[in-house]
Order: sequence, then structure tokens, then C-alpha cells
Amino acid sequence: MITLSAIKFLKISTKTRSFYTSLTTNFIDLLQLSIESQSLKHAQQVHTKILQLGLDQNSVIATKLVSAYFACQNPVDSHLCFDNFEHNSEYLWNILINGYAKNKLFGQSIKLFNEMCKTEVTPDEFTFSGIVKILGELGDVVSGKIVHGRCMRNGIVLDTIVANSFMAMYSKCGIFQDSLKVFDEMPYRNISSFNVVIAGYMGVKERILDDKLWDFVKDMLFEGWKFDAFTVSTLLSLCGEVKNNWQYGKELHCYIVKSGLESDFIVCSDAHLGCCLIDMYSKSFRVELGRRVFDRLKHRNVFAWTAMINGYVLNGDFDEALILFKDMQVEGVEPNKVSLISILPACCSFDRLKGGKQIHAFSTRRVLNHEVSLCNALIDMYSKSGSLSCARRVFEHDCVTKDAISWSSMISAYSLHGNGRVAITLYEKMLQHGIKPDRISVVGVLSACARSGLVDEGIRIYDLAINDYDLEPTLEMCACIVDMLGKSGQFDRALNFIKTMPMGPGPSIWGALVNAAAIHGNSEVHNLAYRFLIQMEPENPSNYVSLSNSYASSQRWDVVAQVRTMMKDKGLKKFPGCSWISINTETHSFYVADKSHPCSLVIYEMLDQLILAMKRDDYGVGFEDTVKVYE
Repeated sequence: MITLSAIKFLKISTKTRSFYTSLTTNFIDLLQLSIESQSLKHAQQVHTKILQLGLDQNSVIATKLVSAYFACQNPVDSHLCFDNFEHNSEYLWNILINGYAKNKLFGQSIKLFNEMCKTEVTPDEFTFSGIVKILGELGDVVSGKIVHGRCMRNGIVLDTIVANSFMAMYSKCGIFQDSLKVFDEMPYRNISSFNVVIAGYMGVKERILDDKLWDFVKDMLFEGWKFDAFTVSTLLSLCGEVKNNWQYGKELHCYIVKSGLESDFIVCSDAHLGCCLIDMYSKSFRVELGRRVFDRLKHRNVFAWTAMINGYVLNGDFDEALILFKDMQVEGVEPNKVSLISILPACCSFDRLKGGKQIHAFSTRRVLNHEVSLCNALIDMYSKSGSLSCARRVFEHDCVTKDAISWSSMISAYSLHGNGRVAITLYEKMLQHGIKPDRISVVGVLSACARSGLVDEGIRIYDLAINDYDLEPTLEMCACIVDMLGKSGQFDRALNFIKTMPMGPGPSIWGALVNAAAIHGNSEVHNLAYRFLIQMEPENPSNYVSLSNSYASSQRWDVVAQVRTMMKDKGLKKFPGCSWISINTETHSFYVADKSHPCSLVIYEMLDQLILAMKRDDYGVGFEDTVKVYE
């Protein structure tokens, strides 16, 4: 029989439980707010109140506390909350291990995993999945195989998520065959399993696996699996990198439209697939198709604009890139760092220097001018636009944190402007700062030596790079040495160097020798190098034209006729060189012996005046008079 006192007790208990549940919910909401705002102060205030009310042993609150401190980048307090909790479950262990991993403290994560294995708490599939991802980031394949063996003994490797993690780990560690083996042994797969394998194929540097990748993709479709956005975007990036695969890119575009994935980049604000398509078409030199995709986007974010701008730059359509960059700002889309880096190559000429300076000023107003990648792009832009002083100011003042690319860019800038001594000094200063030279920096300084005739210095730098810094010689490096020796007239030494090269001489090697022989009038070496060039590039009309001109200068008209006949038989035609200049935003183009320009008569009259002026003994007076005539 229930008494009156018992009924009162039940009512009080019910109210207490309701209050306790409500209080717990409030604290969880407050901790979630501190996670989203990443406010350490707010998290500490809530933690203090929890301790005062004695709620620190609540499992849900303890989990939120650990997560909150990790979100505020305070792993020490996260660990303290974990240690103070009396009943640590596998879920709380997983939160702690993954929390350290998210804060890039991988060593601590592995240490905690080892401690967990010694306790009564058994690691579950989420534990193993997390630790395998960490080992993949570290490239520790030995420990990965040990964990793999333990999972197999426990039967956990049969879990799809864990198996996907092992495949990703083996791919990141460069053992792609083991990744495929795990895939073949999986009893159950999901779309992520196929995506991991596709990403693994993409990570293999040798392109010999391209055909196997496409066979794998076809088999995936035959088995009834459908691509998701990640699958399509990954494959599209391959289609852009490998020119012969652009037809696959068209098929993927059709698949996107037919399967309804198109809505992901037409209706939604997320234009990721649209950017991938634009990038693929641009890299395949079909930028007009990329523009069609861009024009169909209903919600163009900064990434879509940047992708389209970069596409025009890749295809050399700098004017259209600059117009699009202006339209982007007119529509209210704020350019980011990547946007500025993408547009700067469009300003790498003297007539576009003003636009480059405006972009530099824009980056300064947005406090982006100290970003190292942007500084590197600015150095390159200024040097190619003829403003070495501006490039030097960016390197010395704006570029606070210099990486290897910063040094290489500035060395190449001095090389481009013929300041060989300064380039060597800067290269040696880079070595003093403890930055190991790479192929780009060595090519830059060797090119500077070649332009300035610093043969002994160039040979010394080459030998140090190969012997002391263990750099493998490249064709570009060897071409610089051949160019340097050839320009100094040391053709026997250049030919001996070619014989001792660790790789076969390519067109760049013989091209450098051709140019040097032309400078010194050495017809024997000149013709020898050209014969090799024609053998290596039989479809390049420039080689035939230059060889024909060489024989014509020696009045060997019979050989000239043979070369011209050979070009005709091969169907080769040399397009004339083109120069252009921009005046008042209008671009004027000129070809050899071109008379199509409306002002061609005035231009040729001015050229005749200049030629006469330069031939006069009193060059300064004559040139001044010519300028007055022009004015």
C-alpha cells in the first residue's frame, strides 16, 4: 500500500530529476557555444560552474568539456578533464585521441592509444580508424602494419570505415599495392572505398597506371556504383593534368548533367564541381568551354571567379583575365589571396605594370601583402615587367617570412636583368640562412652566370649543388652549363660536358648550343646542333627555318632548297613572330613586314629615321632631332 509520504517523495524525486536534466542540457548548450566561438574564457567559466554544482562526473558533460578545450586549442585542460573523470569509456578515449590529432599533436595521440590498450577499455572501430589516419599523416607504415595485424586478430578490419582508413594510410605511405589488396579483401564496400582507391591511383607519380585507373572506374560503374561529387572532382583534376584525358572530362561532364549532380553547382552556392570543370577545360586549352560552365553558374563565389580568371591566364588571354577580375569586384565579390596570385601573371609585361602595381596596392589595403606566396608572385611579376627595384623592395620589406621560392624568385629576377654578380651573392646568402638549394634556385643562378659570362663561378656552383647538396642534375641545369660554356666560346668544353651528362641531351641542350654558335659565328657547331634538333623535334618548323637561314647566310643555296623541300613534304609552316603594345587600353599587334596597321606608313617612316640616327657619328644629336620630328 502506497502511503502519502511515499507519494510526496516520488513527486520530489521527479522534480529533482527534471531539474537535473534541464541543468545538464543548459550546460551542454553553453559548452557547445564555447566550441563554436572557440572562446577559452567562456569554456573556463562554464567549467567552474560545473565543478561548483558537482556535475563534472556526468559523462555527457565531461565529453563536451574535453571537446571544448580542444576546440580552444588547450589540450592540457582537455587531458585534465579526462583524468578527473572516474569512468572513462572508449568514446571518451576516442575524443581525447582525435582531439590531440586535430591539434597536430600526433605523438601524444599515439601515446594515448598505447595507454588505452593497457587498460580494461577495448579500442573499437573508431579508435582504430582514428589512429590509422594519424599513422598515415606521419608516414609510419611500420606501426600501421602492426595496428593492421592487431585489427585482423580482433576481426575489426572487416569494418568498412577501418578498412578505408588502412587503404588511405597505405596510399599515403607509397605502398599502393597493399591498399589495393585491402580493397580486394573487403567483404563490404561503400562509395568512400572506391574514392580512396581512385585517390591512391592519383597519388602514384608514374602515369603508367592511368589506364588501370580508368578500367577501375569503368568496373565501378558496371557494378552499379554511382559517382558522388568527390569522385567526379578527383577524376576531373586528372583529366586537366593529362592532356590526352580531356575526352574523359567531357564524359564526366555529361554524367554530371544526367545524374543530377549538376544541381550542386547551378542551384547551390557551393560551386566546387563547377570550379573543377572550369579548371579541367582550361588546362585542356579549351577555355571557351570553361567559360560556358562559368556563365551558367547562378551563384558565383570567389572560388568560381578565381578558377575562371586562372583559366584565362593559363591560356594566355591576359586581357580577358583582367576584365574578369574587374567584373568580379563590380559584382561585389571580394578577391582573396589566391585570386590575386592568379591574376598577377597577367601583368607580367611592361605595358601592364600599372595594373600589377594596382593589385599590389589592393593587397596592401587588405593586409595581404606580407603573405609569402603573394610576395613571391609579386617578385615574379615585377621582375618580368622590367621593374627590378620594385621586386627588390617586395623581397626586402614585404616578404617578412622568406621560403625557398622567395629566394629563387629574387635570384631569377637578378638573372633576368643580367645582374650575375648580385644573383650569386644572393644565392650564397640563401645558403647562409640554412635554406637548401633546389633545382629552381640552381637553374636561376646558373642562368645568371651564363648571361654575365661568369663561367668559373657557374661551374663551382654546379659542382657544389651536385656533390655537397646531393641534387640530381636536370636537363635545365645542364642546358645552363652548355649555354654558359657556349656563350664564352668554349665549344670543345661544352661538347665534352654533353658527353658526360647523366642523361641524354634534349632539345634545350642543342638549342643552347645553336644560339651560342650563332653568336660566335661557328657554323660547324651550329649545323651539328641543328641536325640533332631536327632529329629530336621533326615536327617543329622553327628548327627548319633557322637551319635554312643558316645555310643561306653561307650562300649554300642547294642545301637551303633541300631544307625547304623537306618542310613542304612534311606539311610544316612557320607562323611569323608577333609583337604587341598596349596604348590607352587598346592592343596593337605587329608581324614581320606587316603593313596591315592603319598607321603603318608613319611607323615605317619613324623606323627609317631611327636607323639613320643610329648610324650617325653624332648619335645623341641625331636621335634628339628624330624625336622632335616624331613629336
